[in-house]
Amino acid sequence: MHRIAALLAAHALLLAAAPRPNIVFILVDDLRWDELGISGHPYVPTPNIDRIGREGVRFRNAFLTTPLCSPSRASFLTGQYARTHGITDNTNRSAASHRLITFPLLLRRAGYDTAFIGKWHMGNDDQPRPGFHRWVSFKGQGTYLDPDFNVDGQSVKQPGYITDILTGHAVEFVRRKRDKPFLVYLAHKALHPETVQRDDGSVDLTQSETFIPAERHKNLFAGQAIPRRPNYARAPQGKPALLRKIGDLPPLGPSTVTSDEAILGRQRALMAVDEGVGEILRALRETGQLDHTIIVFAGDNGYFYGEHGLSVERRLAYEESIRMPLLIRYPKAIPAGRIREEMVLNIDVAPSLLEWAGVAVPPVMEGKPFGALFSGGRAPWRKSFRIEYYSDTVFPRMRNMGYQAVRTGRWKYIRYRELEGMDELYDLRADPYEMRNRIGDPDSAKVLETMRAELARLQR
Repeated sequence: MHRIAALLAAHALLLAAAPRPNIVFILVDDLRWDELGISGHPYVPTPNIDRIGREGVRFRNAFLTTPLCSPSRASFLTGQYARTHGITDNTNRSAASHRLITFPLLLRRAGYDTAFIGKWHMGNDDQPRPGFHRWVSFKGQGTYLDPDFNVDGQSVKQPGYITDILTGHAVEFVRRKRDKPFLVYLAHKALHPETVQRDDGSVDLTQSETFIPAERHKNLFAGQAIPRRPNYARAPQGKPALLRKIGDLPPLGPSTVTSDEAILGRQRALMAVDEGVGEILRALRETGQLDHTIIVFAGDNGYFYGEHGLSVERRLAYEESIRMPLLIRYPKAIPAGRIREEMVLNIDVAPSLLEWAGVAVPPVMEGKPFGALFSGGRAPWRKSFRIEYYSDTVFPRMRNMGYQAVRTGRWKYIRYRELEGMDELYDLRADPYEMRNRIGDPDSAKVLETMRAELARLQR
């Protein structure tokens, strides 16, 4: 703590001398990387979200280090892997989340006016966390209609649709008159199912495919042909961990895919998010702050639409789960219309925003600032990264499925910690849909040895 304070103090003169950018960070729950217009979706229109990428950068290979809500959100905030920050699952981590050293906390100490608006989701505690002047949140998952909020420590019930209400709070904060830079951290409930979270952090699964769009969007996309990946509804082959017999659960395959109505419900819920992005962009433009604001749009983890027969089990290391959309608009540092292919991670966001804000990046952050990718030179970048997942007490199929995995540009190796002889190896160049496990292929023995060594190196 003393070292961080000293680093911040050393930057004080620089911070005072140069105008610092505002920051708007928008996080969407369970949004797939391929479900935006800018990523090529055939019928879901997201013009306002797309604008961020068109006028800035779209990272085509952006990933989560833990594809699960609570650990992922903590990693965005801290720039750390789950095993470092300690939020390793979706159980009630309320007390631990009060102790996190987050980039909003560091920005506040450096003079930023900061707001958290939306879903905190590290336990059911909705009390304000350190680092925020403005706090608008709710317990656990919240509800889509007429939600209860904690607004700066006070209980408030607001009528209406939660996405619209959260957007309204964000726009109000953007439009405030101030003589300092600001941060808005807007974390939507959408597109999460309307599940009920119990006090112990567990979830009632009876509504696991219930998605509630705004009334104005409830009939959108009816009759549309939902795009399917080649691994859709395919019973997993060569995946012993997914082929286990677990109680009365049916085997994965065509009968276990995400329903079309659930997919359409998610897509309809996304429309209010996109409209909200448009309102925030308009508020920034009308207050003269648009080009002096870093706007980041991301998702906290992916979602299965029936790939490998999976639906709600969005914790696995497959591409549909670990990929995220990541768009950034910041004209002062990022030329418009860029597409980057480097593997960037959610843990890179915190140090990147701190660096752009002129705030010292503490050495405890494990991510890499990606501002160097836009500096004109050929910045060295990672060739591999680690994915980790720890535990689950909610979804029966995911019990005893903790893993460590490593992904390179071509290969992915998944090592299950509790399941003997069930590891997986994929050649993503030849098999992008991860349908052929190469773990026992003699021709891949050398690659497997290399990937195991790389995983061990990254874990160290």
